[in-house]
Amino acid sequence: MTPTPRRLTLSLTAVTLLLATTLHGTTAAHAEDDPNDPPGTEPSASAPVEVDPNDPDLKLPDGATLAQAKVLDIKSVVEEQSGDERREDTNTSVTLALQAEVLFGKDSSKLGAEAKARITGIADEIRTQNAARVRVFGFTDNLGSSAHGDVLSKKRANAVHDVLSQVLNDADITYEVRGYGEQYPIADNSTEAGRKKNRRVEVSFPRSEP
Repeated sequence: MTPTPRRLTLSLTAVTLLLATTLHGTTAAHAEDDPNDPPGTEPSASAPVEVDPNDPDLKLPDGATLAQAKVLDIKSVVEEQSGDERREDTNTSVTLALQAEVLFGKDSSKLGAEAKARITGIADEIRTQNAARVRVFGFTDNLGSSAHGDVLSKKRANAVHDVLSQVLNDADITYEVRGYGEQYPIADNSTEAGRKKNRRVEVSFPRSEP
């Protein structure tokens, strides 16, 4: 996707966890294929180094044990200044989110005039990453009934999927299409600015190997 010059970097978080001390067990990672998993909860990579728990230079509190080491993804989130488009990059995946207003009319799942160009830009990025698995997830704000939001978000995700699959025209790509309704907001639903961000369709896919 062609970068927009007026972009605002919302956050850049780099966390590498090689060593942890705990008295309890670590939390298990979510399984990628579990249909109940929220977006973006894929397990992180294994730790690149081993730490000797018996090393005399390793200082642990009395009674503490060394937790299993792991590496958390580096995550970069960039949003257009207008807020219409949001990009999230990690070590393993790319997620591109378009606000519903860019794609659809109010309370509609019919794609507008600008929608195909935006979705084609996402398709170009999928080709660049040579992705074979693509997730298309729809989300709404918390206005109206939860059931209505679930249906609308799924219809919107299906509409984006239909254009993506036509543009990419690649039988080797597997799609996962879901509507999450008001679940997993990325902003505060108590304000219209926040609700606008939550009304979105996200397209995510693995990054290509470097």
